[in-house]
Amino acid sequence: MKLFPHAHATHPQWHMATGLVLAQLRAQMALHGYANAPTLGLIYITDHYAPHAQDILDMLSGELPLVTDWSGTVGVGIAAKNVEYFDEPALAVMLLELPSHEYRVFSGIAPLGLGFEAHTALVHADGETPDLVELIDEMAARTDTGYLFGGLSSSRTQSVQFAVAADGNLSGFGAASGVLRGGLSGVAFGEGVGLVSRVTQGCKPVSKARAVTQAEHNVVITLDGEPALDVMLRDLGISLEQPQEALETVRATLVGLVQTPATSNSGDSALVRQTGNLGSDVTVRHIIGLDPGRRGIAIAAQVQTGAHMAFCQRNREAAQADLVRICAEVREELEPQELTTETAFALQQSEAEAAPHPARRIAGAVYVSCSGRGGPHFGGPSAEMHIVRRALGDVPLVGFFAGGEIARNQLFGYTGVLTVFTSP
Repeated sequence: MKLFPHAHATHPQWHMATGLVLAQLRAQMALHGYANAPTLGLIYITDHYAPHAQDILDMLSGELPLVTDWSGTVGVGIAAKNVEYFDEPALAVMLLELPSHEYRVFSGIAPLGLGFEAHTALVHADGETPDLVELIDEMAARTDTGYLFGGLSSSRTQSVQFAVAADGNLSGFGAASGVLRGGLSGVAFGEGVGLVSRVTQGCKPVSKARAVTQAEHNVVITLDGEPALDVMLRDLGISLEQPQEALETVRATLVGLVQTPATSNSGDSALVRQTGNLGSDVTVRHIIGLDPGRRGIAIAAQVQTGAHMAFCQRNREAAQADLVRICAEVREELEPQELTTETAFALQQSEAEAAPHPARRIAGAVYVSCSGRGGPHFGGPSAEMHIVRRALGDVPLVGFFAGGEIARNQLFGYTGVLTVFTSP
């Protein structure tokens, strides 16, 4: 698989930024090792450009006639190789050269047909969509692996998605523009498209994992047989007799949940790793209220009796370390134990090791991060992307900062989802 051409630009005028992106893409398509006949394009724009989404799509598709399928969405920030754009007009594009029988763009007006066997799928979704969690789970069930990756659109203006399918739309939607609002859209990939995906957490547990022994809807009533409120007060070292201090601490605290917990060989809960970090299956949710009458805690999720739960807080150092970990896991999985001469030559110097090269087996990457993670949470502008670049290498990459992240059949928060397209 050849390297995916990718480009990004910022400019007050959308057509100038799009022109800059086109110039970068054409230059890369002329380089040895890069795809020169792509058919699928991924577009991510900041919300400054949301009102011009149709104009951007029309210009890109008109100037790149070989690209017949498009997918993407809007974010309050977008990611590209080594850079993040927040609070400024910007777009990022990546072009994929994949066999046409190995992918399908889907949306509400171009649903995934029965004739295509989906192995995995990139999903973009509107957070206001009714029954969203159920729709994500249903979409995962339609893939062979049950694995989705992607996120929820995030915008302070219009929430838009891009979805153009070469194989057409439902009857009655033939003239659809390709810029949609609401629902789910994305790209389903066949078994022949190699992918490696990892979830990185942004919070650190401040208590041990406990079993939810009684719950009603979104209220946790008891943990390990004790009143949940009493457990929380003890774990956080606070008292209701000092309400202001207690309130500030609770506001800074979240909960990590595993609804169907597994255990490790040592018998420990999969919620907390041996390193003290949250496991990749953990979903982080807000504490939204207290129930003094039942001594319970209300959280922003339905909770099942038998789930495992731990109190956690956002932590920069833990987020950085976990991001480095998943990048290292991806590199380790892709690097063979015995190197060919070409691979050895490509990796013989530190700079070459970071540079895009077909021998590294990474054709491109998509990174979806929580809108609350980028920039300042990692210590400065574009700091999160700098960590990815140093740990994973200088690979073609685009993505966006989402209102919620999708991995497997789950909707996450405060996480990052890194997915790389691999070559044999």
